[in-house]
Amino acid sequence: MGARLKPLPEQFSATVAELHRVAEEVVAPARKPDNEIALEPTAGGFGTPEFEWEGATHQIRVEGTDLVRETDGEQEREALNVDAASADALARWYEFGEEVLDRLRGEANVNEGATDPILWPEHFDVAIEMGDEAAGARATYGFSPGDENHPEPYAYVAPWTAQEAGDFWNARGFGGAELGYAELLAGEDPGKAALDFMRSRRDALAQNSPT
Repeated sequence: MGARLKPLPEQFSATVAELHRVAEEVVAPARKPDNEIALEPTAGGFGTPEFEWEGATHQIRVEGTDLVRETDGEQEREALNVDAASADALARWYEFGEEVLDRLRGEANVNEGATDPILWPEHFDVAIEMGDEAAGARATYGFSPGDENHPEPYAYVAPWTAQEAGDFWNARGFGGAELGYAELLAGEDPGKAALDFMRSRRDALAQNSPT
């Protein structure tokens, strides 16, 4: 895995909260003329994919501590009042998550209908959907930078069908499973740990599917 995890800076949570606001109020609305708000991880942060509007190619993104508006290759930059180290940590988390999700969906067969990774501005997580829905095996697999129930980032699997809560389906605040940042950071190979975590839940859902 290319992205390496490091201890989180002290201002990480505050920075995530501010960048989440920017994602919802500034970045995502740039795509609303086309009735689309989905974002993606980009170099140094997150942003829209390139999109066409009124005869020009646009992209708006957060790159480090800058808000970048690009039109036909011409950039306008605006400095954001956020901690640089924390913004970098968030960008690395999204890069890490996207790499794991790309590996996971690369293992999917046609029936599992794996989607491309999307960064959703509402929850500020990067996620895919995968699994046979008719068989009760479909789930959302994602990487969150933290929320009201989680002060630190975490990887998660959220099945579309209810599972019995316990040590395996251990998520707080939603039905599913989670693996926290501290546990990932403590391991020798965080990328492998995150991938194995998601594989184990994927396989459990498939095994529990009716035949």
